[in-house]
Amino acid sequence: MVSEGYILELCTRGDLRTFDPYDIWMTNAGFNVKNFYNHHRYLGLPGAASLTLFDMALGEMRSRVFLPREYPIVRSWAPLILLNYYERSGDSGLLEPIRAHLKWLRHHSCQGYSGSCWGLAFRYAVGKNLVYDVNTPLATMTPYALEAFCRYTKLTGEEQFQDVIIGIYQFFEHDIAVMEETSHFLVTSYAPFRDRRVVNAVSYALYCYSLLLEYIEHDQRVKIKEKIAKLYAFIRDQQRVDGSWLYSPDGNSFVDCFHSCIVLKNLIKASKFIALDNCEAVIHSGYNYIKQNFLSTNGLARRFSVSNKPSMIRYDLYDSAELMSLAALTGDHELVANLSGNIERSFVCGQDIYSQIDIFGRRRNKNMLRWAVMPYLHALSQLDGEAQG
Repeated sequence: MVSEGYILELCTRGDLRTFDPYDIWMTNAGFNVKNFYNHHRYLGLPGAASLTLFDMALGEMRSRVFLPREYPIVRSWAPLILLNYYERSGDSGLLEPIRAHLKWLRHHSCQGYSGSCWGLAFRYAVGKNLVYDVNTPLATMTPYALEAFCRYTKLTGEEQFQDVIIGIYQFFEHDIAVMEETSHFLVTSYAPFRDRRVVNAVSYALYCYSLLLEYIEHDQRVKIKEKIAKLYAFIRDQQRVDGSWLYSPDGNSFVDCFHSCIVLKNLIKASKFIALDNCEAVIHSGYNYIKQNFLSTNGLARRFSVSNKPSMIRYDLYDSAELMSLAALTGDHELVANLSGNIERSFVCGQDIYSQIDIFGRRRNKNMLRWAVMPYLHALSQLDGEAQG
């Protein structure tokens, strides 16, 4: 069982290096194979399949092939988890490790941008003619750090990270690009250039601007509120009749669990700072879709309701963790309890947490913090001690 003590011990560490499911794709060979596959789908398939099978075969030998790394998203999850416990317990002993993580983030911001920002911290071949390098900040990574800085500032009353918060505002204002804008809606980019239209990236931008409202000058707030309304209009308009969102309105897209949960979480959290027109109905429809389409017979979250490619993975902890977190936000205690027990039985073995279960029923990717141990621990940290067991 994952105890509160285990979570606190892990999140107060000074070293959060971890192995990762993407380890093999971070190598030069892995990057080149994936990039070639993105350009030549059929010619590149044998190479991509071979590396995938090799990676799956590594198992416990992974540590002999790869080195663990630090990731900004892990350093963002850690203080968010600790802040949940601090807010509930008032334990001031948690503040020093929280500050240490926030200082790490400030020191490891991507360089060359208008303000503080963070990305994957590895080179990633996204698609044909689209690559994010190791220094590319993302609209989907930066919000986790922003939330941690804002929550720390609000809970402690300290202002030592005020410059970072304002810097993140500058990043969203000056570096994140406008993909499309009309008098009605706004679509912002995923990275700091015109790359792609992605619904969850727009929802992150909306949430960040809602968080930043109280930190920016009064004369800028009207403009930002108009921007939030336009971002929200795009998300609302992209919701399909059944309540779902495609990952992107462009190309051969998909509908998956954890991105769907993230869109809803961002809307729920943003609506606590600013009124969003008819948002309750949007959330209700989206949440109903998720519950009706992603819960499997064994009580875990399914990965896709609309898929665009085959996979060797049957269940991913990220999906169940984000659904559990969403259920906690909505006050759906029955679903939280069911997911908590089913995750424990399926992904946890003693003090080890696995991230995936393959099509053969084997657990894979042990104790990989970025994907998806930390999202799971964050979901647990949202529960009180009794709910955690």
